[in-house]
Amino acid sequence: MSRTFRLGAFIIATLLIFAGGVFLIGNKKFLFSSTYRLNAQFPNVAGLGEGAEVRVGGLRKGSVKRINLPNRPDGKVTVVMDLQSATRDVIKRDSVASIAAEGLVGDKYVDISFGSNQAQKVNNDDTIASHPPLEMADVIKKADEVLESAKGAVQNLDATAANIKSVTSKVDQGKGTVGALINDKSVYQRVNAGATAFQEDMEALKHNFLLRGFFKNRGYTDSTEWAKHQIRQLPSGQASKTFTYDAKKIFDKPDSAKLKSQKAVNEAGKFLEENNFGLAVVAAYTDMKGDTEKNRVLTEARAMVVRDYLVQNFKLNDTRIKTIGLGKNNEMGDDNRVEILVYPPKANVARAK
Repeated sequence: MSRTFRLGAFIIATLLIFAGGVFLIGNKKFLFSSTYRLNAQFPNVAGLGEGAEVRVGGLRKGSVKRINLPNRPDGKVTVVMDLQSATRDVIKRDSVASIAAEGLVGDKYVDISFGSNQAQKVNNDDTIASHPPLEMADVIKKADEVLESAKGAVQNLDATAANIKSVTSKVDQGKGTVGALINDKSVYQRVNAGATAFQEDMEALKHNFLLRGFFKNRGYTDSTEWAKHQIRQLPSGQASKTFTYDAKKIFDKPDSAKLKSQKAVNEAGKFLEENNFGLAVVAAYTDMKGDTEKNRVLTEARAMVVRDYLVQNFKLNDTRIKTIGLGKNNEMGDDNRVEILVYPPKANVARAK
């Protein structure tokens, strides 16, 4: 192989390598394809350099031509980008440019979002909207704040756990009222015996010959009879029929459960006798005046008295006649009322405890 041939081969190879390099660089810079220019302005470019990639839909479709500083301190940095002309089909006036990075510390690039179908196409040298870049310093600062908050929460949990441990320790040792109730059965027995004795004393007072007249004059003597037919709350759903009576007209005194005008409730009794129903509830209310507990007892007694009259004077299934004394009711205004609410079959009812 002659020296001239080797020299020629070397020159040709060098030229090929040079052409390939030029082609690669030109392709990267989009020197051999049709391009157009777009601008985007940012408060800072967070390390973005000239020649950085511009991606559209995650694909490299352009490059950063240059980065211009603002003319004033309060201005923004302008990023000038060259993009392939084919991207005009997806980049519109409402597209947004943002500066991103490959991973946490990788190279920076510009990412441009797709525009909407209704938006206008961009022209050469247009400026599109932008999002400010996310600084790693800000991320680290936020992470530090989260860690501090988590640390404070853990400290609060530790303090709460210590308090709970202290309380449970005292309870286990029988200290305090709760500890005594849990650990000393005699305390519970005394409390339970006291409550039972109080109830028994109240029943005894009702039957005491000195006080028996007080309760008898008000139309009620034995509270144990009330609970047999009481319900805890009114059934769900709407009553199919309601009879409403003014307590002042059917009872002889404001604090009495004695019926003054028994025939007043005959209309309700005849209706129940002649019609099929699932449940009838005698409900009594008072206004907001007076003692709350006394009003509750009074309404329970009044409901029981009206129920007894209906059961004794009409042919009814007494298991379907219930009572409820609601005491004070601010929805009643200044009225004391007795209502007989008639519900259709399959009405849901909660029995009183």
